[in-house]
Amino acid sequence: MVLKKTFTIPNLLSILRLLLAFIMLIIALMGNAKLFVIILIIAFILDAIDGPIARRINQVSELGPKLDTWADFSVYIIFLIGACLLWPEIIQRELVYIILLACSMILPAIIGLAKFHVPTSYHTWLVKFASVIMAPAAIILFLNGPAWPFHIATVICVLAGAEEILLTLTLDRPRSDVGGLVQVLRDRSTKDQS
Repeated sequence: MVLKKTFTIPNLLSILRLLLAFIMLIIALMGNAKLFVIILIIAFILDAIDGPIARRINQVSELGPKLDTWADFSVYIIFLIGACLLWPEIIQRELVYIILLACSMILPAIIGLAKFHVPTSYHTWLVKFASVIMAPAAIILFLNGPAWPFHIATVICVLAGAEEILLTLTLDRPRSDVGGLVQVLRDRSTKDQS
């Protein structure tokens, strides 16, 4: 029974993204930018569909959000490492935005681990929105397109990361799949009034 709940289609998609992150690292080390972008696009597509599939086929599990968070973190960190290896001139030119993007992922994770001693997996609407716009913006940037979509996406990622930090500071225990800080504060206010 536990195996059946673990090996759901959405969880397998998240596990596949973890594998793709590892493959992306190998491809980046080999210097194959084109294949790196193709695998990155596949990882982004899988990220976009795993949650809706889980809800659609009623395979939402306690492990699912955690696997999704680990896969998100792995893909984005490997994406940044791969970008440094494959496009050093773009990284140098966009260094401020790259640092902001990295901080928007790493700081919320560190603060969540420090407070709760487990990785957080809030999956706020702002984080989902940031992921949706960062994926094409990053691909456009590294295919020598304009930088402004990446700049806008980075600002939204920073706002999403700040919201996650505020959630960690506000909550007394880790929660998965919260809508956002406003929802948590509203829920707390309703609970206090009861």
